[in-house]
Amino acid sequence: MQIQKIEGLIDAPFTPFASNGDVDLSPIPAYAAMLAKNGLRGVFINGSSGEGYMLTAEERVQLAEAWMAAVPRGFKVIVHVGSCCLRESRRLAAHAQQVGAWGIGAMAPPFPKICRLEELVRYCEEIASAAPSLPFYFYHIPAFNGAFLPMVDFLKAVDGRIPNFAGIKYTFESIYEYNQCRLYGQGRFDMLHGQDETLLPQLAMGGARGGIGGTTNYNGRCLVGIMKAWERGDLEEARRLQNYAQEVINVICYFRGNIVGGKRIMKLIGLPLGANRTPFQNITPEEESRLRDELEQIDFFNNCNLF
Repeated sequence: MQIQKIEGLIDAPFTPFASNGDVDLSPIPAYAAMLAKNGLRGVFINGSSGEGYMLTAEERVQLAEAWMAAVPRGFKVIVHVGSCCLRESRRLAAHAQQVGAWGIGAMAPPFPKICRLEELVRYCEEIASAAPSLPFYFYHIPAFNGAFLPMVDFLKAVDGRIPNFAGIKYTFESIYEYNQCRLYGQGRFDMLHGQDETLLPQLAMGGARGGIGGTTNYNGRCLVGIMKAWERGDLEEARRLQNYAQEVINVICYFRGNIVGGKRIMKLIGLPLGANRTPFQNITPEEESRLRDELEQIDFFNNCNLF
C-alpha cells in the first residue's frame, strides 16, 4: 500500500453521553463542524479520549457511522478498533472499511498485557488484515497498557509483514525514539505525534508533519497555530503558543486529566457532551466552578476553539 502521510492535526474526540448514560449521537454534526472550523484535519474516534474500551461493540459501530455521516468533505475519520477481544477488533476493522473510513488504529490491549514484540506484531497483523484496503496505525501509549516495547524494533518487525501498516500514533515521552522511528527506512512510515505538551520539540527535532491530539478538542486553535508558526519560521510565536498549551494542560492535570477535565471543558465552551462512564470520577459542580475560574485566569475563553 502506498502510504499517504497525514499533515496537520487530527483530533481525538470525546464520546457524547446522554443523561441516562447511553451514547448520544446528536452532538456529532456540530462537533465535526467546530473541529473543521478550527483547523483540525480529521478525527481518531473511539480511542482513549473517547473512552473506547468502555463502549460496547455496537456503540462503537454507531459512532463510526455517525462520524462518517457528519464530517465535511476531505475530513479524515480514523477508527480506533483495539479491544481485549481480537475477534471484536477484527469485526470493528471490517466495519470501518465497509463504511468508508480513512483508516484504522489500535493500541495494545490492557489485558492480557503484551510484553513481547512478536505478541504485539501478531495482534496488529490480525486486526489490519480484517481491513486490508485501509491504512493501519499502531497507537503507542504504554502508560495505558504497559506495552513498553522498542518501537524501532517494532517497525522492523512489521516492515513487509503487514501490507497496510501505515505508521504509529506515538504518545510517549522519548523524542529520541520518535525521531529514530521517523528516520527508519528513510522515513517510510507515518509518525503521528501524540503528546500536545511537546508538539514543538517534535516538529523541531523529530520532523513531525502530523499528529493526533486530545486537547485539540477545545484548544485546537492554539495547537494548529504552533504548526503554522513553525512552518513560516516564527519560532518565538511557536514557543509562545506551546507554552500556552502547557498552561492549559497544567489546569486539566488538577481535574483528572483530559478524559475527565477536558470533557467538562467542552460544556464550558458550549458543547456539552455529558458525563464520563464509571469508573471515571466525574467533575462535581464545585470542581466545575473552580475549573472555569482557573481557565479564566489564563484567558482561555478568548483563545479556545470557536463555533
